[in-house]
Amino acid sequence: MSLGEQVAEHLPYLRRFARAVTGSQKSGDAYVVSTLEAMLADPEVFPRDLPPRVGLYHTFLKILNSIPLNCEGGERPAHPGLEAIRRNLNTLAPRTRQAFLLVSVEEFSPQDAALILDIESSELQRLIDEAGHEIARQMATDVIIIEDEPLIALDLERLVSDLGHRVVKIVRTEEQAIDAVERLRPGLLLADIHLADGSSGLDAVNKILHRVSIPVIFVTAYPQLLLTGARPEPTFLITKPFHPDNVKAIISQALFLDIRGTPAQPHTARA
Repeated sequence: MSLGEQVAEHLPYLRRFARAVTGSQKSGDAYVVSTLEAMLADPEVFPRDLPPRVGLYHTFLKILNSIPLNCEGGERPAHPGLEAIRRNLNTLAPRTRQAFLLVSVEEFSPQDAALILDIESSELQRLIDEAGHEIARQMATDVIIIEDEPLIALDLERLVSDLGHRVVKIVRTEEQAIDAVERLRPGLLLADIHLADGSSGLDAVNKILHRVSIPVIFVTAYPQLLLTGARPEPTFLITKPFHPDNVKAIISQALFLDIRGTPAQPHTARA
């Protein structure tokens, strides 16, 4: 298979990434074209020891970072999901922005993102942490945690607070959750499925989302109850036991992308 055939299917996603990184479709597409021209002129510029998609992004960023960036484009992003991203991009330094978008938007694993950026995993984590703190500085918000296990609730509260957000309430039941959101109007929900009185965190979130629009992150030991193949599925999901870095990254991602939760279909499995 030729190099062109290997990377062709990944080009639409690279164009999306390029627009988010540079701030405009025109600039992004110009850098994508420069990448393809460089690969045609010298195939050795493409790292053959990497998977095609990883190698394509690696080549793109190597070229992009060798040229002064113009991140002041005034065009409206063509991809609807990029509108919220563009509002928040200026909060991040270029290298931090690239690391965060690779993991959060392009959904590369941390290992592949580090390969793309040609850095150590520890440096990638530092950049992701930096992005999380900068996003929190610009978009600090009130958070309600719906969790009936005290130790887990305290762990989540600490992680949320470490990022610079404010946990305004920890609740243990569906009724408490609905009441707290009505009174406190938080900017983010972290919700378990199994609650203290046998009620369902999923039911609580569904009722809340019929009243207010808010990003929701489910934190559960039973992801199979949410990932059923039915639509809509949750955009943000953390599986217990969780890793602190993963929780921080997903919190930052949820606020950065500003994707609001939508009520689940009536036939979605209940906890």
